[in-house]
Amino acid sequence: MESGGRLEKAGTRLRLMLRALSSRNYRLFFAGQSVSLVGTWMQQVAMSWLVYRLTGSALLLGVVGFVSQIPTFFLAPVAGVLADRWRRRPLLLATQTLAMAQAAVLAVFVLTGTTPVWLIVALSALLGVVNAFDIPIRQSFVVELVEKKEDLGNAIALNSSMVNGARLIGPSIAGVLVATLGEGICFLINATSYLAVIIAIAAMRLKPVPRRPGRKHILHELREGFGYAFDFKPIRYILMLLGLVSLMGMPYVVLMPIFAREVLHGGAHTFGFLMASVGIGAFCSTLYLASRTSVIGLGRVIAVAACVFGFGIAGFALSSSLVLSPLFLALAGFGAMAQIASSNTILQTIVDDDKRGRVMSFFTMSFMGATPIGSLMAGVVANRIGAQNTLLIGGVACLLGGALFGRELRNLRPLIRPIYARLGIIPEVAAGMQTATDLTSPPEDP
Repeated sequence: MESGGRLEKAGTRLRLMLRALSSRNYRLFFAGQSVSLVGTWMQQVAMSWLVYRLTGSALLLGVVGFVSQIPTFFLAPVAGVLADRWRRRPLLLATQTLAMAQAAVLAVFVLTGTTPVWLIVALSALLGVVNAFDIPIRQSFVVELVEKKEDLGNAIALNSSMVNGARLIGPSIAGVLVATLGEGICFLINATSYLAVIIAIAAMRLKPVPRRPGRKHILHELREGFGYAFDFKPIRYILMLLGLVSLMGMPYVVLMPIFAREVLHGGAHTFGFLMASVGIGAFCSTLYLASRTSVIGLGRVIAVAACVFGFGIAGFALSSSLVLSPLFLALAGFGAMAQIASSNTILQTIVDDDKRGRVMSFFTMSFMGATPIGSLMAGVVANRIGAQNTLLIGGVACLLGGALFGRELRNLRPLIRPIYARLGIIPEVAAGMQTATDLTSPPEDP
């Protein structure tokens, strides 16, 4: 009896963690993306190793990371306007097809042994342009796929678990394949994997989305989106912290080959193992987030997660042990994913529907757009003071940013709480009237 009760309780908890999968369209999206993202992570690992094998240059690692992501900084806001204006499914089909073509071209050149560095840089820049449009459109598309809007937070957490499950599997496979067959096979597998998500998106049955009336000039809508996002302190502070962490902490990824070879004295297997350690920590983080039943309390999670990420990066920078380094990276992966997914969930919850695409484009700018600038800076600084000192500075900066955000939470709570009350996430106080005391002393922060 007791054993049966435990099994029933475990089953109930599992159903709670997977509740967004009850929506058919989201199941298709989840399945297709799960396959495609494994290939994406394989390509990322193979690309970094290919550049370092061909050049041995930390600076060029930074350059490739820069050109593959800097388009996001400039083009994501335009993509946000398009996501608010046009149907998102055809836009996603276009971006996924272009990304598949980029991987296929790269695979052909690498497999034939004719891969000049300038071509790698050019193809990385092309993928950066595609991703600049794909990511904000895909982020804002998720809300159309979930039938029960109260499951949106769970869907976002499952998205994160999907990304990090792929981050766990992809680098592990890539490390073996790069060491045995070379980088080209990873690019070929990635190109093929895009077929899964293209087929899944095409098979969805979506409700018609009414077109927004009174379209204005694209620049006017850009200004409107900026004003909406940055005039509201909770959105502004979330984006600022995310930008800081992406600028100062996330460049650890482009410096990873240096740590694998020079600090830990390993090879492609070591590189894949380190990347997989990040995935393990991030995957554990998404399991925690998926088990949550409410967005209430995620503000505190964001602050703590940024500090955990900073501590993990600083510890990894100081470590020269093949035992401790993966542990610090797992901690960093846990903190990074908790911050990113929690920020995404809060933004998707509080944003107005007609501005969702633009706000998610600013989220993409802060997350993906700041990273290339940090990657380029990290490559330059690492050439001067070393990769370990570079990451140590970044980790300390993330720790300080998380602490400052945590101190500011008391000022953000009164601004978010009325939105949560209007959405039914928390009950109205005294038949809809919220007193100053209620707003400044909530039971739990947003």
